[in-house]
Amino acid sequence: MPHSSFPRDRFDDIPSDSGRIGAHRAEQPHMHRGVILLWAIAATVVLTLVGIFGTLLVSGRIDLFPAPDPDSTAVATPGVEPVVDTSYAVLILNATAQEGLATQTKDLVVAAGWADADVLASEAGSDDFAETTVYYVDAADQAAAAGLADLVLGGANIEQSDAYQPADPQTPQLTVVLGLDRADAGGSGTPAP
Repeated sequence: MPHSSFPRDRFDDIPSDSGRIGAHRAEQPHMHRGVILLWAIAATVVLTLVGIFGTLLVSGRIDLFPAPDPDSTAVATPGVEPVVDTSYAVLILNATAQEGLATQTKDLVVAAGWADADVLASEAGSDDFAETTVYYVDAADQAAAAGLADLVLGGANIEQSDAYQPADPQTPQLTVVLGLDRADAGGSGTPAP
């Protein structure tokens, strides 16, 4: 035993037969390496998923509480008597990937009584519009929009919107935006009713 300059006290005298002295940590017999590995893997997976979800949420790719899309809630107003009024100019925009759908719809509108010069068929800026909708500008145009949607197109949504203003303010215009509900699977043929 090393010598010290401190005076001896009661803690310096240790009985030789006392057995273990102090706290000793023993291995826990019930914790195996496999269990620890499984817990570590589970924690890694959970933390990774939480990190991915958090990143998508912060970057704006996931919206927990999305606002309803005004285009998806457009429906025909009950109580409006549809009227086919051929004095309106009609703009038909194909918002699907199917080529020629606007021209086919133009042929249907012309066959219903509109002058060929009053109906313009064109492509829209997108090709993933969900439901075919007839847009009108003024509230007085609602019956004519319903007539075009129901009697000529065989049923479509109608909605009042200032998004499609007529080129000539003196000539009222109805705008038909063809959606994916009108496109057929093969890419040819007549629009689905």
